[in-house]
Amino acid sequence: MKVLITGGAGFLGQRLARELLARGALRITPQGATAEPEPITELVLLDVTRASGLDDARVRSEVGDIAQRDVLERVIDAETTVIFHLAAVLSSGAEADFELGMRINVDATRMLLDVCRERGHKPRVVLTSSVAVYGGELPEEVQDDTALTPESSYGAQKAIAELLLCDYSRRGFVDGRALRLPTVSVRPGKPNAAASSFASAIIREPLNGETTACPVSGATRVLMISPRMAIQCLVAGSEIDAAALGDRRIVNLPGISVSVDEMVETLSQVGGPAAVARVEWEPDETVERIVESWPTSWNTKRARALHFPADASYHAIVQAYLEDELNAPHLRHHLRLPHRRH
Repeated sequence: MKVLITGGAGFLGQRLARELLARGALRITPQGATAEPEPITELVLLDVTRASGLDDARVRSEVGDIAQRDVLERVIDAETTVIFHLAAVLSSGAEADFELGMRINVDATRMLLDVCRERGHKPRVVLTSSVAVYGGELPEEVQDDTALTPESSYGAQKAIAELLLCDYSRRGFVDGRALRLPTVSVRPGKPNAAASSFASAIIREPLNGETTACPVSGATRVLMISPRMAIQCLVAGSEIDAAALGDRRIVNLPGISVSVDEMVETLSQVGGPAAVARVEWEPDETVERIVESWPTSWNTKRARALHFPADASYHAIVQAYLEDELNAPHLRHHLRLPHRRH
């Protein structure tokens, strides 16, 4: 089986690649079939920079602009069975540069789907979408049929991409599924162009001995998923049989609703008063407007029925960061958490 990851050199792309290589196979046979999972023989990572750190004969790193058709034609052929479409310009970036956001989030997605259509073999396409497709006057708990009224260019672009994926699936060109991700946190590394970047920085930087600016109030709530669980959900989404999805190709993935004050309290449990003192409160009206338009809770009954995994709590999300990125499971006792079961 040949698998393609767009945005393959990015944080989630690299983690997904490592997970797929470790698994070695994906089950894409119809529900109820007796066939064994199909081995992954080639994993293509496409990005504007070359993916590194994956020393595996199955990996092929491709550098190119996803909004150029010849690049997509180079990496998608009749042997490409599954495509994880992760490449995107994130929320604040898409708001700051409208042309770039449209080019990558909309035009490149349409082009990718069209190349799949021309190949004629109906590959399985997993699109990462976002809470940002919602906005406006939202109910306390967003439902699957809540109208999409995005209040950012990024949210509008993701909503367009979802509609394109659904129509290409309806026409039988691809076997698509759009997975709406809560804010992914805690991310390692440096802040990125997402409006929600503070949700990682508020834990990451203080634990690294650095100050961080929080652009929203302590009462602001964010719907979150750990990177570990996001990857598990992407894999699970790729293996769901089309018959189980039916005509509803979009799934709101399980998340944890947590306030910024609760994030700081957890930081205190892990790093103590010194870590909390490194959080500086610097309101940013643009970030506040974007983040406050997103849902803080949504109904995940359908995701659970489809057997998507979920984080147990915000403490569990921080624990995953300590274990996966800081290699510091000894800090677990500060969170009063049990050891993770394997």
